[in-house]
Amino acid sequence: AVLRLFGYLLTSLAAWYLGYFIAAHVPQNAVSIAALQEIGKKPMLRAPAPKRQKCDHWSPCPPGNFAYRILSGGGKERRAKICFEDEQRSVMCVPRTTSCVIDSTDHSGEMMDFIRNAPEGTLLLMATHDDGSTRLKNDAKKLVEELGSKEIKNIKFRSSWVFIAAKGFKLPDNIQKEKINHSDQMKNRYKGWPAEIQIEGCIPRNLI
Repeated sequence: AVLRLFGYLLTSLAAWYLGYFIAAHVPQNAVSIAALQEIGKKPMLRAPAPKRQKCDHWSPCPPGNFAYRILSGGGKERRAKICFEDEQRSVMCVPRTTSCVIDSTDHSGEMMDFIRNAPEGTLLLMATHDDGSTRLKNDAKKLVEELGSKEIKNIKFRSSWVFIAAKGFKLPDNIQKEKINHSDQMKNRYKGWPAEIQIEGCIPRNLI
């Protein structure tokens, strides 16, 4: 018991002396509570804010490529939109442009003129808003089919449809050229309307 008591006193004395020695020889401003709290913490790495790409692509197109995105309409208020090289369009078929939105009124003749008057080496980007099934005449559908569409004659009431075609040259095989989404009362995002659909990609400039 005496030996244990002696050992306890010796240990206490050594601890007191060590604390006194540190306090006497270490500057007061050398160690702070904040610094001690930082010990053991993992460094925080902050990722830089992502840079916006053309047509809101997640990643940029390779050099020497055009960027595009085609978004169909959805519901009464969400118009179809076409983006090419960051230029946004939400319009009807307009001569001397490369975009065309098939609206709910009859623009079949206007659309056919648009396609026929487009010069060789033209990209044609198309999307529906509201009903392209009955409003778009068969002659116009046939003309779009000749451009390579496989779904234009499958459009049903208020189907969402997007399509990209080339006049006078061939598009790369690895890009998505067409997409369709039919109205389904059990799955529609909007009342009587299917969800919007879109396709996007990059087109080599040397093709045009």
